[in-house]
Amino acid sequence: QVQLVESGGGLVQPGGSLRLSCAVSGRTFSQDNMGWFRQAPGKEREFVAAISRNGEIRKYPDSVKGRFTIARDNAKSTVYLEMNSLKPEDTAVYYCAARWAGSLRTTYLTSSEYSYWGQGTQVTVSS
Repeated sequence: QVQLVESGGGLVQPGGSLRLSCAVSGRTFSQDNMGWFRQAPGKEREFVAAISRNGEIRKYPDSVKGRFTIARDNAKSTVYLEMNSLKPEDTAVYYCAARWAGSLRTTYLTSSEYSYWGQGTQVTVSS
């Protein structure tokens, strides 16, 4: 049984930081590309970050580039999202996602390319 469990969300003031974690079980984590997506009320789910199997390739949209960092620990089957300089527009439910990747350096940037999803964790940026 595949499980992706996110944690670390919460309420933070603008300019603050949060670190999200996603623990994966039921899969060979080192063979998966991992991604983070978010969905705000009334909006479509959007890409936030992706990391290749070996962690060498990381992709971000312009909206979070320079503020968010994705990382993975294959020994712990966990992917992280470090979020700094948070803005109110970052408020959303954040989801991690996984899919098998044949290449060590491939990344996937759209939600339709991912096979497995976590339940989401709420991030609220407000003063």
